[in-house]
Amino acid sequence: MKWKELEEEPCSMARTIGVIGDRWTLLILRECFLRTRRFEGFQSALGITRHLLAERLKKLVRQGILRRIPYQESPKRHEYILTQKGLDLYPIMMAIVHWGDTHMVDERGRPLLHQHRKCGKDFDPVMVCSECGEPLSAKEVHTHPGPGARSAPAAAAPTTSKTKARSRAA
Repeated sequence: MKWKELEEEPCSMARTIGVIGDRWTLLILRECFLRTRRFEGFQSALGITRHLLAERLKKLVRQGILRRIPYQESPKRHEYILTQKGLDLYPIMMAIVHWGDTHMVDERGRPLLHQHRKCGKDFDPVMVCSECGEPLSAKEVHTHPGPGARSAPAAAAPTTSKTKARSRAA
């Protein structure tokens, strides 16, 4: 499967990866959530080339994740604001941060702490069931085809004891 074909796959994860799945896009989104809005700010924070940054920003605008709004007329300059679709990526970004805080920190500890404005406490993001409110783990979730699934598997691979074990673990 080619990179550009991911957005057309009948798989929510593949479609999402097709939009935000490269390192620069994720880092640009990180900066958006840290309230960077201007091209120069992204470039300064990331050290990314102008061409690559412009390409990634255009894609995020085209996908409806960012809005491009003029803030200066002469010369014309724009800032990039997260749309609701972009803001909805926050749980994904926090899940990545939490994994990094758990598995990738050095002896100095977490580089950033996240504080909930309402209660004033530093927090760790948690994933809970939208129906019962209980915390979720991979072993407690079962998947089954939804209305957007393919009618038949693309390529039915023979089932082995390893694939059965993997299926049960997920």
